[in-house]
Amino acid sequence: MIERGNPVPSVGIKLVTAAGVEDTTSDAALGQGTVVLFSVPGAFTPTCHVNHLPGFVANAAKLREAGVDRIVCAAANDHHVMKAWAEASNALSDVDFLADGNAALAKALGLDKDFSANGMGTRYARAAAIIRNGVFEAVFVEDAPGVTASGAPAILMALQATA
Repeated sequence: MIERGNPVPSVGIKLVTAAGVEDTTSDAALGQGTVVLFSVPGAFTPTCHVNHLPGFVANAAKLREAGVDRIVCAAANDHHVMKAWAEASNALSDVDFLADGNAALAKALGLDKDFSANGMGTRYARAAAIIRNGVFEAVFVEDAPGVTASGAPAILMALQATA
C-alpha cells in the first residue's frame, strides 16, 4: 500500500474537470502543488454519494484556505459515469474526478479492494491522501464501513496539524 514518502505512480487515467475529459497520467494530474485525493468504491453508491463526496464539496473553501490546490476524487468507474456523477452532484467547480475504469491506479497504490461479492469487481478502498508536489505526505484508509478517517473534516484536521 502507498505510504508517506512514496511518489505518485504514473498510470494512464481520464481526468474529468469543469473543462471536460482529458487523457493524462496520475502523476501529471496529482503531481503539482498540494492535492487532496480521496477514493471511493463507486460513483453514485450510497455512502460515496450521500456522505463522502458531499463532505469535500461542502468543505472545498476551507480546504483551499488550508493550502489545498486541487481536490480529486478517484473511483474505478469509466469517465462517462464519473462525469455524470460530478454533474449530478454539482461538484465540478470544487472537485476534479479521476476515472480509473480498470482500477490500474488503485492497484498501483495498493488501494484496490475486491467487491466481487457485491457484483462490483475490483474497486478502490475508501481512503484519502494528502499529496505535496507528487509525494504522498499522509494516507488515511478506512478500516470499517462509513466515512471517518477519509472524510473532509479529518483531512482538514490533518492539514491544520501540519501547518
